[in-house]
Amino acid sequence: MKLQMVDVLGQYSHIKADVDAAIHKVLESGQFILGKEVGEFERKIAGYLGIGEAVGCASGTDALQLALMALGIRPGDEVITTPFTFVATAEVIGLLGAKPVYVDIDPRTFNIDTHLIERAITPRTRAIIPVHLYGQPAEMDAIIDISRRHGIKVIEDCAQALGASYKGKKVCTFGDVGCISFFPSKNLGAFGDAGMVVSNDKDCAARMRIIAAHGSRVRYYHEVLGINSRLDTIQAAILGVKYAYLDQWNAARKKAAERYTAMLQGTPVVPPYVLPHVDHIFHQYTLRVPRRDELAAYLKQREIPHAIYYPVPLHLQQAFAMAGNKKGDFPATESATAEVLSLPMHTELTEEQLTYITDSIKGFYAKH
Repeated sequence: MKLQMVDVLGQYSHIKADVDAAIHKVLESGQFILGKEVGEFERKIAGYLGIGEAVGCASGTDALQLALMALGIRPGDEVITTPFTFVATAEVIGLLGAKPVYVDIDPRTFNIDTHLIERAITPRTRAIIPVHLYGQPAEMDAIIDISRRHGIKVIEDCAQALGASYKGKKVCTFGDVGCISFFPSKNLGAFGDAGMVVSNDKDCAARMRIIAAHGSRVRYYHEVLGINSRLDTIQAAILGVKYAYLDQWNAARKKAAERYTAMLQGTPVVPPYVLPHVDHIFHQYTLRVPRRDELAAYLKQREIPHAIYYPVPLHLQQAFAMAGNKKGDFPATESATAEVLSLPMHTELTEEQLTYITDSIKGFYAKH
């Protein structure tokens, strides 16, 4: 049985004709930089989210950097975030000379523990970056309340959560800026790097658009120091086709997650906890498992792909030594890094594949 952690080719096969036509249309136009497909896709995402402004950029990482730059984050500032996330979340903070200040996670959801945020706030705190990890929204009511009371900005890291909602409202729309990744493995993925920033603040969106174009509103006239981060026209065209399937694909992921959870009942693994007031779109299906490394080795023997997101928390990464953290500072995060295991999750999973994967996990624990 051929299994994929993420089956981008299987997904492509269903929409090949439309995707190929969209690519060829761009090729024939010759408008490879900021072609009309970019603006069309920006409008689609803004409409989908019900938000005022959407600005395409080159990656989800750049989206985070654009947000921080537009909101005026400078050297010496502090930005609160989680240590249990992909490196990009904190990487951009450090690259701008600011300091990432970590807050431990809720061990059930793996998202930032909102009960711990206020104790991390100092006079230097300028922003909070909550991450909607694995596709489950963070507790945005509490985060927005804290930000308003303390006068600090909120940048939502929605890299894994486009289409997820919190109390009926789409993520990316709660904070000052929402940051989206269209990396190929995402629920809505390009055929290369691509990203987007969204905001209801027109002035902030305008600043992000200028910064993304070398700090220029008019070509060769540069108002501020910027970067080169444009959404590629071919990627925008591909995403414009795939966008029509986003809700359908998210529903398929949720169905696969429900089957996983049902099939794994009675085993020692802990399935994903889903908050009752959110719509989790399962970018990853992540378990907590005893004897994680042994199980991983067993799955490898049975040719079942799996992944660990993430094996080393950010506060223990050498690159972030400047934050001054040490082992033991964030116990819930450190516990998660030792126990999490993600199973194949994509839109092409079949009942036969799900059964093979879950039967293998059951078999491992029956033997051990």
